[in-house]
Amino acid sequence: MSREVGVALPFWLDRTDEEAVEIALVAERAGIGTMWIGEMHSFDAFTLATAIGLRTKSVRLRVGPLAAGVRSPVGIAQGVASVATLTGRPTDLALGSSSPAIVSGWHGRPWRDLAGQMRETILAVRSLLIGERLVFDGQHVHSQGFKLRKAQPDTSIIVAAFGEQVTRVAARYADEVVLNLVAPDRVSLVRARIDAEAAEATRPTPRLAVWVPAALDPGERATAQLAAQLAVYVGAPGYGEMLAEQGFAALVESARAGAGRAELAAAIPAELIARIAAIGSPSEIADKIRAYHDAGADHVAVVPSTAEDPAGRNLLNSIARKVVA
Repeated sequence: MSREVGVALPFWLDRTDEEAVEIALVAERAGIGTMWIGEMHSFDAFTLATAIGLRTKSVRLRVGPLAAGVRSPVGIAQGVASVATLTGRPTDLALGSSSPAIVSGWHGRPWRDLAGQMRETILAVRSLLIGERLVFDGQHVHSQGFKLRKAQPDTSIIVAAFGEQVTRVAARYADEVVLNLVAPDRVSLVRARIDAEAAEATRPTPRLAVWVPAALDPGERATAQLAAQLAVYVGAPGYGEMLAEQGFAALVESARAGAGRAELAAAIPAELIARIAAIGSPSEIADKIRAYHDAGADHVAVVPSTAEDPAGRNLLNSIARKVVA
C-alpha cells in the first residue's frame, strides 16, 4: 500500500475564489505532488484545473468529484482531454453522486438510481478515454458516434463512494475510491468492503483515497470555518446517515428539518471536527494523516483551512516536513 499525500482545494465561502490557485502553487512549492480540483459555487472544475496546470510545473491534476448525472459522458471526456492536452500532463477524473440540491435543484437533472447512473457513466467515459468510438444505449446513458480526437488512456477514474450500492459499483469498475469527511475507522470498513467486492469480481483492488480537512493550531476563525463547511454536508444523503451512525443523529435531524447553515455550524461539536479532521500541532496533524494511512488509505488529501493561514501556507509546509519528506 502506498502512503501518498495530496491537497484537495477547499471552497470556503468566507475566502476569495482566486485563493484556489494560490493554494495549488503553495502545495507544489512544498513538494506535494497531487491536486484535487472540484467545483461548487465558483469555477468550472475543468477551467480551474487548466489554469492551475498552466501555473504549476508538475503537480498531478485530479478533477472532481463531479456529479455523474450532470454532464454527459462526452462532456466529461472532452473536459478531461482538454485539461490534459492544454497542460501537457495526465489528468485523473473523480465522479460522485452529489446531492438532490445540486443535481436536481441547480441543474434540473434526475437524482435517482445512483448506482446505475454511476456504472453506466464509468463505462461510457472509460470507453472514450481509451480512444473508442462511443456506442452506448443504457438506462441512463444514450450516446452514439463520438470519439475523442486525442485519447487519454493514462486517466484514472475515481469514484466518491457513499452507500452500499455505489460503493459496490466503485469497487467493481473504478480505479480508485475516494471518501470525504470520515474518521479512520470508517476507512478501515470501506477498505475491507472494496477489497471483498473486487475479489468477487476477480479484478485488481482499487486504490483508496480520503479527503481530510486540516488546520494548524486552529483558533476561533479556523474552527468556525471548518464547522461552517461541515454544516453544508450534515443533512446530505449518505453523509447524514454516516454521521447519525457515529452518534450525531440529533444534528442530522436538525439539518433535515430545515435548520439554517449558520444554526447548524454553531451546533457542530468540537468532537465531530476532531473525528474527521487533522487539527492541532504539526505532530498531531502528521499523526492523524498516518492514522488514515494505517487504516487502509493509499492517498490522503488534506483540505487546508485558510481562515487564519492564507493559502494554507504554514499547514502545507508543515505537512511537507513532517509527512512528505
